[in-house]
Amino acid sequence: MSYQFPDGFVWGTSTSAHQVEGNNTQSDYWLMEHVEPTIFADLSGDACDQYHRYEDDLALLEQLGFNAYRFSVEWARIEPEPGHFSQAALDHYRRVLEACHRHGLQPVVTYHHFTSPRWVAAAGGWENMETAARFGEYAKRVTHDLGDLIGWVCTINELNITALIDEFKGTMIPAEAIDAMLAAAARASGSDRFSALLLGDSAAIEPVVIAGHHAAMQAIKSVRTDLPVGMTVAMSDYQALPGGEAMMQAKREKIQDVYLREAGDGDFIGVQCYSRSRYGPEGMLPPEEGVEVTQMGYEFWPECVGACIRDAVELTGLPALITENGIGTDDDTRRTEYLRRALASLKECLDDGLDVRGYCQWSLLDNFEWMLGYRPTFGIVAVDRATQVRTPKPSAAWLGEVARSNTADLG
Repeated sequence: MSYQFPDGFVWGTSTSAHQVEGNNTQSDYWLMEHVEPTIFADLSGDACDQYHRYEDDLALLEQLGFNAYRFSVEWARIEPEPGHFSQAALDHYRRVLEACHRHGLQPVVTYHHFTSPRWVAAAGGWENMETAARFGEYAKRVTHDLGDLIGWVCTINELNITALIDEFKGTMIPAEAIDAMLAAAARASGSDRFSALLLGDSAAIEPVVIAGHHAAMQAIKSVRTDLPVGMTVAMSDYQALPGGEAMMQAKREKIQDVYLREAGDGDFIGVQCYSRSRYGPEGMLPPEEGVEVTQMGYEFWPECVGACIRDAVELTGLPALITENGIGTDDDTRRTEYLRRALASLKECLDDGLDVRGYCQWSLLDNFEWMLGYRPTFGIVAVDRATQVRTPKPSAAWLGEVARSNTADLG
């Protein structure tokens, strides 16, 4: 049976600057990729060269049927030194925004997606409260120069990401390896307080990213009061097995809910989710034996979309926009099935009267997946690493047709 989505529903795909643009040489992550020792499996390098190929990528999105594109502007390019704003970088992003409009794509713009300028990291990064004010100044300048062309703003991508990473330290990547890399980056930057988002002290980072979000909100609204601004949170479908209820609630509060409660002064809540988190009395449980898992090692669980929408709306009282959801897999038939089931769970939320404004799939391109390099493939479009040639996958045609028609057969 075909399901009709609400008029004006946002259909997009998502990327981030460092993962697709290439040669983000002034960022803290570029530095960490190049020190010894490093925990990065690959160098980001040219990435997908979208800094130069954005026009073709946006034309492809239009051709496929999408009406939105979520991407980030890079703080390290725009403010490579404290107080020095690059007009050339701002003009570049203005051209990207103009191209979005030419191709009928609403720009959903993230002002910070994990990477910071090297000078920010060397000054303590997001463990230093001064960063929150600096971020507010940057957000004001970006909005002054670009805000007239932006459709939606996400302030800090997954501002709770360090708290989430803490849950996996020692299992995915040994803590000692992270510490050794950060020490090498500190030496390379001539700093004894180098800190990068994702990998720092989550207790120290929590108040700073929250303050940074609010500083950016205030700065953006001071320039353009009507621009929709929201927080994006890395969410999970938290579930408790018998006896694990207290543990699950405690972890969910620390990792997710404390941030959601800070989002209430925004215009929307950005929901980013990929799977579920199961807890027993002793802590998080691995996927059950025999269940399907993704390239990232977590469970194939697209129903997280509906569960996370409900949790986000309940805690914030805001309209929801799915700003990231997808799957890392080399079997594109499983990607299409994941997307179908994710949209089915989103439909149930709409049927129950929840205000859901749109869905942005992660990701447009097979891109640089941080510490894991280029091995995980989240894209609905394949990228040849040698030639940069883009090849849409069948999932791109399926989701693009859903976007074009604003309808889906969800079974």
